[in-house]
Amino acid sequence: MRSYIEGLQATGQVRIVEREVSGQHELAAITQAFQRESDNALLFRNVRGSRYPVITNVYGSRPRLLDMIGDPGGSFCRRWVEVMRRPAPPPLQVDESPGLENIRLTELPQLTYFERDGGAYLTSGIFLAKDPDTGVPNLSFHRSQIISDTELRVRLGSSHHLTQYQAKAEARGQALEAAILIGAPPSFALAAAAPIAYDENEIDVAGKIENRSIPMRRCRTVDLDVPAETEIVVEGRILPHIRRPEGPFGEFMGFYVPVGDNHVFEVTAVVARADAMFHGLICGSPEDLRLLEVAVATRTYQALLAASLRGIIDVSCVPFTMSTVVKIEQMYEGHAKQVLLTAIGANHDWNKTVFVVDEDVDINNFDDVWWAYLTRGRADHRAMVIQEVPGFYRDPQKDYWGRLAIDATVPFGRKHEFERKKIPGVDKINLRDWIA
Repeated sequence: MRSYIEGLQATGQVRIVEREVSGQHELAAITQAFQRESDNALLFRNVRGSRYPVITNVYGSRPRLLDMIGDPGGSFCRRWVEVMRRPAPPPLQVDESPGLENIRLTELPQLTYFERDGGAYLTSGIFLAKDPDTGVPNLSFHRSQIISDTELRVRLGSSHHLTQYQAKAEARGQALEAAILIGAPPSFALAAAAPIAYDENEIDVAGKIENRSIPMRRCRTVDLDVPAETEIVVEGRILPHIRRPEGPFGEFMGFYVPVGDNHVFEVTAVVARADAMFHGLICGSPEDLRLLEVAVATRTYQALLAASLRGIIDVSCVPFTMSTVVKIEQMYEGHAKQVLLTAIGANHDWNKTVFVVDEDVDINNFDDVWWAYLTRGRADHRAMVIQEVPGFYRDPQKDYWGRLAIDATVPFGRKHEFERKKIPGVDKINLRDWIA
């Protein structure tokens, strides 16, 4: 991530806060206010109580995510499929870099994000662990409440592969060793967010993204290899048959998750670069949602291709992760409705609403998507409410059940009647040439 941030700085995509800032809400407040105006990264050089600077909003830009997989200005979904077809370069085992040092967990910036949060949290940490049976490594994001220098409390989602790893180890009465990567290479963040099958190696996925062998070093206290270029690594193990209170916490959907009995992570070491940067991420912020969106959109895109549906151009999730938009080139009468039904079945957690639009609609602009629905046909004939379909996995009250499917395409065979008006040359105008 260090070289990536340096590249962003060279192109003016990092803003810097030099003043001292408190990790108790203030840093989060500044970041949220900044994200309302810019998708640049934000670097806090002086965080009270810690010698480590904090970088935020690294992944808060769709164009930057495209750039990370080598297709600026294109389709993330299409490019992802291309990248995953590459052979995986084998990891490169290396010795520790000079300058790594053992520190205490509480030497890191202690960031409390939301008003009712139960304490300071690690929110950007990527968990790396191995399947107890096969040894296949997995990467995944999980929040961790900081309790002390030796204890974190972790919320494991029921559908995550790491949860299945932990259950296997716990059934044997064993702890599950894990490493939490803070400031890992961007390829690891994309691999952790990506829709990967249970038996796939996500370190191989990171290698495909970078198209090179990833340098990996040995952990100091656990039997794991971690990317050598990571800023901070928290080593430890998830203890079996122990649950302790964690929370409340302001989750990505905009609400507080109440206090619950969650897993205990015993910290055995914290290893940091001497000049490490700490990555802070606000849950539910653009940085969080962009990663969730590309994961959900890519899974849906792959499902549509697997169903042999023609004319699939791209998939996005706007204005929120649970709203999926599919762009198609219409091939036949009823094409959009087939796409809608397939997309709904592609993901039982996330696709709460699905829109299908024509190729002239900007699927990353929900204003444009909604305009297409309102102007391209009868509203009452183009929306389907599908009742009693289970939704988001953490939903015991059924608040996220049901589906809404909307055909926002031009009626088949009448495309010429709905040609969008346009002003010639507008895309070539540089306002700086005309307005002082």
